[in-house]
Amino acid sequence: MKPLKSRVLEMFTKMNKDVLDLHVLFEAGGNDPGERAAVLDAIKELVAEGLLESRGSDFYALTDQGKRQAGAA
Repeated sequence: MKPLKSRVLEMFTKMNKDVLDLHVLFEAGGNDPGERAAVLDAIKELVAEGLLESRGSDFYALTDQGKRQAGAA
């Protein structure tokens, strides 16, 4: 798995939450504006892979598969 996608999943573990908003997930990109923009692509890939699901209004939730992956990340 790409490092940025792993960092996005790790945010859920770090925050001890199953649902996070986009603003929190941007922190996976750190302070680099380019990395923060890449977070959107990583989230789209994670949704397509079934690890995250959109909850609307910029909120994303870990799926059961995502929870397993986040625990292994």
